[in-house]
Amino acid sequence: MNRRGVQRFRQALISTVGSVKIKLVLGFCIGFTVIALAGRASEFMGWTSHTASLERFSGSRKGYAIVMNTWKRYDLLKQSISHYSRCPRLDSIHIVWSEPNPPSDSLKKFLNHIIELNTRDGRQVKLKFDINKEDSLNNRFKEIPDLETDAVFSIDDDVIFPCSSVEFAFDVWQSASDTMVGFVPRMHWVDPTNGHMDHYIYGGWWSVWWTGTYSMVLSKAAFFHKKYLRIYTNEMPASIKDFITKNRNCEDIAMSFLVANVTGAPPIWVKGKIFEIGSTGISSMGGHTEKRTHCVDRFAAEFGRMPLVPTSVKAVDSRNIWFW
Repeated sequence: MNRRGVQRFRQALISTVGSVKIKLVLGFCIGFTVIALAGRASEFMGWTSHTASLERFSGSRKGYAIVMNTWKRYDLLKQSISHYSRCPRLDSIHIVWSEPNPPSDSLKKFLNHIIELNTRDGRQVKLKFDINKEDSLNNRFKEIPDLETDAVFSIDDDVIFPCSSVEFAFDVWQSASDTMVGFVPRMHWVDPTNGHMDHYIYGGWWSVWWTGTYSMVLSKAAFFHKKYLRIYTNEMPASIKDFITKNRNCEDIAMSFLVANVTGAPPIWVKGKIFEIGSTGISSMGGHTEKRTHCVDRFAAEFGRMPLVPTSVKAVDSRNIWFW
């Protein structure tokens, strides 16, 4: 073989080896991505090792109770109960029922069957419908006399978080059980267009995203101590509860005011991936920010001061991220 032939052979060999290397790297990346996505999917669906679930459940202190608000969205309710009943340290589920008719026997039977299927690892999750005669958003914070856990996870029926995120938030709450710990942060701002310091503006998600500051976590997905249900029921000013019933809004802001007024401390925002399985809610309606701003102003006047405390602290589970 002459020199030119040898050179061509070397070039072909180098090209072939390089191509093989690239394919190996691409194959490794694709395989790793598939494994990672499969792991994330199992977290979202609540699939966990039965042994791991039992070890974590048996080694923990008291678990938590879910208090779920719902209204004539039975498919969403079934989907949410099916998901959350898989969470390892869940003790009970209380469905806040404010519809004019009681829940049907078929609905009760279906939900109990789903819970039974999802708790074959030795856990016992109790299901109870808390029936209310009046249709009011205040019902979601009514005191529950037979609640056996200190921790309450307040959640809407159209919001789903992976069980791993809920369990991490529960761990965070256990380290600061007097405060609210949740996934949906919001902020209040002093109104710059007003000459007084006692007028405020409600700041939505984009306000939090831009500044990194928040003073509330909404009760659509938040942990708090069960004592706040008693305080809300018995000590929240009647004028605030009447306002909430009439306007069908701002019960979550009222609970944030109540907890901050008791603790003098900010809530804790936990990072978590939210899956909204329902249609658009009241937050997408026109005038939403203005209505919420009015609530913040009114509640501050009722409390005689602004109890909300801003913070920029965010709890992140470092086991699930590469860079932190």
